[in-house]
Amino acid sequence: MKNILGRKVGMTSVFTEDGRSVPVTVIEAGPCTVVERRTKEQHGYDAVALGFGAVKKTRLTRALAGHFKKQNVEPARVVREFRNDIDGVELGATITVSEFEAGDRVDVVGVSKGHGFAGGIKRHNFKGGPASHGSMIHRQPASNGDTNAGRVAKGSRRPGHYGVDRTTHQNLEVVRADVERNLLLVLGPVPGPKNALVIVRKSVKAKSAVAEG
Repeated sequence: MKNILGRKVGMTSVFTEDGRSVPVTVIEAGPCTVVERRTKEQHGYDAVALGFGAVKKTRLTRALAGHFKKQNVEPARVVREFRNDIDGVELGATITVSEFEAGDRVDVVGVSKGHGFAGGIKRHNFKGGPASHGSMIHRQPASNGDTNAGRVAKGSRRPGHYGVDRTTHQNLEVVRADVERNLLLVLGPVPGPKNALVIVRKSVKAKSAVAEG
């Protein structure tokens, strides 16, 4: 099962076997416990719920505590469901980075960094106006569009809230899987700040990438 939960540790660079230095994101992935097994007969669909991170029982609601007790598994801080690549996974099983190996393609899901209320230059990479000679439009937006419409056109790019969006980086390459330290090294950036929760799952574009190669 190439699905796992983890937290983003940060970025570094490593050398590959062919001598290349590549930038990687370090993810502390797992170990995760299968806290529930959903079936099509009982729930209407097949899925596996993974739990990640320890949590005090006093921090759980009575409903959650009862759920974990019913499944006879240890409570987990974070629980997420996966519906793909779950064949043969049983309740109570432990999922680690040993399921991954160098060269695997994965999708990494996270919540992007928050930037608050941002202007057009920061939010949409607008160019900006002249920087001298009293132009007075250094960073403000330019034309507002059709003046006869009497409204702002839908989809127009404007200043506003930037970040804190669920973001998926697709088809990333696994450079290394450190089973002893529960670390997964993924080529390139991963959304979110340090210590943010990330979901690593088998890439939906892996087959097309292999075919193009």
